[in-house]
Amino acid sequence: MPAGELKMTMPTNQNTGAPAPGGAAGGSVVLSAKGLTKEFKGFVAVKDVDLSVREGSIHALIGPNGAGKTTCFNLLTKFLQPTRGVITYRGQDITGLAPAEIARLGVVRSFQISAVFPSLSVLENVRIALQRPQHLATQFWKPETALSVLDDRAAGLIRSVGLDAFINHTAGELPYGRKRALELAATLALEPDVMLLDEPMAGMAHEDIGHIADLIRQAAQGRTVIMVEHNLHVVEDLCDAVTVLQRGEILAEGDYQTVSQDPRVREAYMGSEHD
Repeated sequence: MPAGELKMTMPTNQNTGAPAPGGAAGGSVVLSAKGLTKEFKGFVAVKDVDLSVREGSIHALIGPNGAGKTTCFNLLTKFLQPTRGVITYRGQDITGLAPAEIARLGVVRSFQISAVFPSLSVLENVRIALQRPQHLATQFWKPETALSVLDDRAAGLIRSVGLDAFINHTAGELPYGRKRALELAATLALEPDVMLLDEPMAGMAHEDIGHIADLIRQAAQGRTVIMVEHNLHVVEDLCDAVTVLQRGEILAEGDYQTVSQDPRVREAYMGSEHD
């Protein structure tokens, strides 16, 4: 983790006016993993991870560089196949399913690297994402004008992430923070039940972080969010539950205040006092 992040390991809540994370931790388990393990030619990247994500919560996966966060994230969304272990979504074993099948069930992910279509407009980007839930994705023989039925819904999603003034702008022209907002609108267009965000604040300027955090908070209304995030101010501000990984194993779990006071977590991020 970059040195600048270490200073934020144990912050006090600096949120101004935004509500504290809700009490969603008591909901039923919507996504879980049992004994989740991934080995790469003898190297164990994730080892025997048991994870339970509660309905309606915002759940963070955090840890130092090399802790196994992204590998765990990729296993949950089936971009990697586990060496062993079971992944369950709403009681259904999804361990053997492909990523597209997971997405159709409602488990939808974003990526750390910007994934917009740069030559298309903001409206066209969101409209493409809307084709799947509207069963238009495979109807390639229809003229482009047939997609105009999606414009109102697309415009609503664009408005919800504060991009209504940019609706006809080419996505490639947008500043980085607005591209991430566009990605969030496109992810919401897929009507996710569980939304997984891979480092949504990565590479973002300070002035954009609060805006994207507010958008995630709004997007979490009525759905579950799992996020890998390095910015611990964001984790403290947004998340109901936190799982800390180290060397591929769970080091600590609980709400932010609980894990932030754990001596093992402090040492994992900042090193021993005797170092």
